[in-house]
Amino acid sequence: MKADNPSKHFILAFLIALVIYAVFYQGIEHRRARKGPWQITFTNSVPDGVPSLVINQPKLALTNVQISFPGEVLPLTNATVTLIFRQPRPVPYDLPFGRCIFMDSTFLPGTLTFQLFGHEIELLPRVLIIDHQEHPWRSGSTIRLERAPDPPGQSNR
Repeated sequence: MKADNPSKHFILAFLIALVIYAVFYQGIEHRRARKGPWQITFTNSVPDGVPSLVINQPKLALTNVQISFPGEVLPLTNATVTLIFRQPRPVPYDLPFGRCIFMDSTFLPGTLTFQLFGHEIELLPRVLIIDHQEHPWRSGSTIRLERAPDPPGQSNR
């Protein structure tokens, strides 16, 4: 009677584990990226030159959600930059105006938190949070954020 070669068992077990890993990795990666990233346009090219964000997330059916900052001025006029928040970056980092202070893109679209003109804006798939107040998502809506008051004893402007 012939003895089994143990290396065949190890190789077979390794190949089975490799196939299972590849299948699960592809499944998890598909689930992670299937909804796609936030698409945010930073602009001040609206007729009155007011800085604003235009938020889009097609898979969540969010289109043309605008947040404007009347009373704020940017040095450049008619500047428009669209950022796609797909890949994580170390935070905080600068944006065309303001800063990104939190970014979780583990499962897209993920969560983004911005500090813009003294306001904190947080984008979550279920709700928009502005200065710690929840606002339901409404495509085509415009939210105007007046100039944030300066903290007592400080002047940011």
